[in-house]
Amino acid sequence: MYYTRLQVLCDPAFSEILIAEIAEAGFDSFMETDNGFEAFVEGDRFDQSILNDIQERYREQTTFSFVFDKIEKRNWNEEWEKSYEAINVENQCLIRAEFHQPNPNIPYEIVITPKMSFGTGHHQTTYLMIKQQMGIDHQGKRVMDAGCGTAILSIMASKLGASFVEAFDIDEWSVINGKENMEVNKTSNINLQQGKISEVQLEGQFDIILANINKNVLLAEIQTYQTYLPSNGLLLLSGFYTHDIEDLKAEASKFNLNEVRRDDRETWASLLLRKG
Repeated sequence: MYYTRLQVLCDPAFSEILIAEIAEAGFDSFMETDNGFEAFVEGDRFDQSILNDIQERYREQTTFSFVFDKIEKRNWNEEWEKSYEAINVENQCLIRAEFHQPNPNIPYEIVITPKMSFGTGHHQTTYLMIKQQMGIDHQGKRVMDAGCGTAILSIMASKLGASFVEAFDIDEWSVINGKENMEVNKTSNINLQQGKISEVQLEGQFDIILANINKNVLLAEIQTYQTYLPSNGLLLLSGFYTHDIEDLKAEASKFNLNEVRRDDRETWASLLLRKG
């Protein structure tokens, strides 16, 4: 038996949304690379017509390519775990797998089950979001995590004292992995749904909204996010480059969302906005 490997060369800002789309074609394991990501599926159990449709729909938005090959069947999660390293965020939060040793000198710890999915802390934008979160008062706050991936930001919010976290993602794989991570971290005050913000059930307003997605999705959804924010509510964004900040600020200003602070790491950026 063999696996089909799909190597996707793309702008990293589009990796997450392309992974979600490609998962619909049957691919069930993903691994980040320097130039995009790789997707794996057993044998030929994927739908070529869906892949063709993805290429057609996204070719005007970004430049990317698909390269297929076949590789022998192996335990890819086990292979990946061998090179998976714990992440130390500013000596304040340790993001590790269960097979890593804990560090009692670091105040916060998040245990993520590594399954070749996004949101493990290794991507610069996840690091930036965690770093920014630790500078925000979450105590007793209602938090929304839009496009939650592995639920790492939701778990961080819970550990920082949030009273309730509403998380959602369009990818079924992310929801399954997210629920596993919630259980491992004993964060029972997170509700995780599958779907887009326009599809999931959301009640009331949220003091903090977290969205680590990509520039195009953020620009399209800022208007929706602000409807769930009260006056002085905070919107924390990442998933874009430093040169994208002004475009996001311009869109946010239409809805009375103003910059509080920004941060960057290796050309990637995060932006904290306040309503009112």
